[in-house]
Amino acid sequence: MLAANVVLVPLSTSLITGPDGRNRCAWSGTDSEYMRYHDEEWGTPLIGDHPVFEKISLEGFQAGLSWITILRRRPAFRQAFADFDIEAVAAFTDADVEELVGNAAIIRHRGKISAVISNARATLALDDSLSDLVWSFQPKPLHRRPKTLAEIPAITAESAALSVALKKRGFRFVGPTTMYALMQSAGLVDDHVEGCWRAG
Repeated sequence: MLAANVVLVPLSTSLITGPDGRNRCAWSGTDSEYMRYHDEEWGTPLIGDHPVFEKISLEGFQAGLSWITILRRRPAFRQAFADFDIEAVAAFTDADVEELVGNAAIIRHRGKISAVISNARATLALDDSLSDLVWSFQPKPLHRRPKTLAEIPAITAESAALSVALKKRGFRFVGPTTMYALMQSAGLVDDHVEGCWRAG
């Protein structure tokens, strides 16, 4: 928690100065966990099937919701989905789905819950690794730095192509907007705005 006397100063609609004096992307706001996520995870390259599968799963749950809602429930999601162990999740049954639909600690959306299970099965059926597949859609190095949050796209040609590739392989809840959010969070792109201490 932030000290009661700490005031975060918005530098613009795109940057905010935290209690530690660091400038951050304004979306990180005043929530200490959100600031930690911005500083330590968002935009940091994520490699490996397990972490990429977890992030795809959580991004799917986030569709239509705020990321902070998912972030606060991530420990419960990890417990509910066997720490996102791909083989374990792929073995979930209809009874497991019913149990998860009744779990108030996570997002009780039957379609999203079923998608995580089918996505685990689709991951196991891949000829290559999930991580390699996702990273094969990384944009060519972009010599750009968004100056404002408004300059950051919601969809790119690469996220749309990744969405198509995953859907062809049986993945669900992997639309182009969701896949661009994945690219941002997993470090395929760096969308920290100019002036943020994490930029570049």
